[in-house]
Amino acid sequence: MSIDAKTVKDLRDRTGAGMMDCKKALAETDGDLERATSLLREKGLAGAAKKAGRIAADGLIGIFAAADGKSAVLVELNCETDFVAKTDKFRDLLNTLGAALVTAPAGEGGADAVAGLRVAGGGTVEELLKESIANIGENIGLRRYVRYVCSDGIVGHYLHAGGKIGVLVELSGADARHAELAKALAMQAAAAFPRWVSRSEVPASELGGEREIFRQQAIASGKPEKIVDKIVDGKIEKFYAETCLLEQEYVRDSDLTINKLLAQAGKETASNLSVPRFARYQLGEGIEKKQSNLAAEVAQQIGQSA
Repeated sequence: MSIDAKTVKDLRDRTGAGMMDCKKALAETDGDLERATSLLREKGLAGAAKKAGRIAADGLIGIFAAADGKSAVLVELNCETDFVAKTDKFRDLLNTLGAALVTAPAGEGGADAVAGLRVAGGGTVEELLKESIANIGENIGLRRYVRYVCSDGIVGHYLHAGGKIGVLVELSGADARHAELAKALAMQAAAAFPRWVSRSEVPASELGGEREIFRQQAIASGKPEKIVDKIVDGKIEKFYAETCLLEQEYVRDSDLTINKLLAQAGKETASNLSVPRFARYQLGEGIEKKQSNLAAEVAQQIGQSA
């Protein structure tokens, strides 16, 4: 029998189950809303809405890159427990979403931004997530994604610890010869946790706040007023060196900054290399969950592999 769209919507609103599951349930019950609701509950598909309210701070970060190196997607998919994050079913879900997101417009967003995007099998991202919540039994969310497309260069990427930290770095002026450099830059961002590309991106309000903190520290330590400004200027330079990617010390060679590394590589290949932007995701950051010091861990591992 033909099932009208309103009945399907009513069943979805009642149960939180995916559209395809609602259609199947209504078909099996001759369009009876009450019986279809009971059927979905029996199958365990009606609890998705309630599960969706639970905190999901575990999961995986994935990277899906084009073969030509000119575009890539960074994705964070969350679930509630490490146990589920390690299952093939969860990883398959991440891969399905990643495959769909490589066709999304360049930019960034979360599940709402791509809710209607089609995935393999014919459903949408929204439907797939709801069905996965019901089938897996935990709250699952596409927390965020970013897609870079670099027409005049390549996109470097690095995934740490199988999906705990992920980084994309856009390397302008680069080609296939610079693939290893692009990866090294992504590893740098994973290890050294920069907040901006260069000092020009640091917000004036944040810089002013840092200056005031450093000034008060210098005064409290008893430094003469005439040298306080010099002390503050020195600490600001150190602040830039710690937080701006281009000014950071290269984790594989302490004699180089990233700026010097780019200049050296550009000279060797007669290329004008620059880094317009980068994106760094750490699993669960900002969610109510105890965070381990992954940045220190990855820095140590990258340093050991040099």
